[in-house]
Amino acid sequence: MQAGCFCCNFFCAFIWLYRLKRIRRSELEERELIDMLKAVSDGRMSVKDAAFKIKEEPFTDIGYAKLDNHRGIRQGVPEVIYGAGKTKEQILGIAKQMQQNGQDVILITRMSGEAAEYVSDNMELRYDELARIGIIGDVPAPYGMGKIVVATGGTSDIPVAEEAALTAEALGNEVVRLYDVGVAGLHRLMAHMEDIMNAQVIIAIAGMEGALASVIGGLADCPVIAVPTSVGYGASFHGLSALLSMLNSCASGVSVVNIDNGFGAGYMASMINHMQPKNSEANI
Repeated sequence: MQAGCFCCNFFCAFIWLYRLKRIRRSELEERELIDMLKAVSDGRMSVKDAAFKIKEEPFTDIGYAKLDNHRGIRQGVPEVIYGAGKTKEQILGIAKQMQQNGQDVILITRMSGEAAEYVSDNMELRYDELARIGIIGDVPAPYGMGKIVVATGGTSDIPVAEEAALTAEALGNEVVRLYDVGVAGLHRLMAHMEDIMNAQVIIAIAGMEGALASVIGGLADCPVIAVPTSVGYGASFHGLSALLSMLNSCASGVSVVNIDNGFGAGYMASMINHMQPKNSEANI
């Protein structure tokens, strides 16, 4: 009786962990979880062995970093490497350990060209110099509910926009880029109304006074993620002016991330584009 209760409790706890995801996992990771559940159910794996497998190395300590091996299970997306402030040797060491732990796609943000060259000598890396993003592994085919539109006020905002766009693509989303469509020439934005109205999520990126987010927010019927950039002259205060404008937007449905945080916007847009009702059978 006690063994049966333990098995039942274990199964319920594992299902609960599995349901924590907000974004669909890769097919490989999802299959491994399902296979383990089936193995316990069919008696091919003992409850004890399965419990040990779940508990096994929730993080890997490599001295200068503790890699969160269970983040993909908890959040649906595995850990991302923030390259700024890390040495090229540390970035390589972390990436190699992630790969050894079975992570299929490794995303590295704010990566310097020097670090990218060093990592490329040891691993297969695709590096975007403009966005300062490195990607190891094959980017998955888009599987989100719809399209993510990334729009910028000006050409100077493109580095932040590409950080957002490449992040979203690495997380399995189709991205439409609308660059240099700011309010100084509003007709440029209006020429893309079909893209705006068909978007599942829109990321509006602008410096200066940051008005683009409010304009798009007043046109679109989907969530708008505003990203202030540090582009602008003296009184823009390195993006503070755009940040405050976006936070005070009159348009409903506009949320704001930090200055120049393209990664945060791309990640949030991906979460929205992959969300499913928690009571959906697809989440089981």
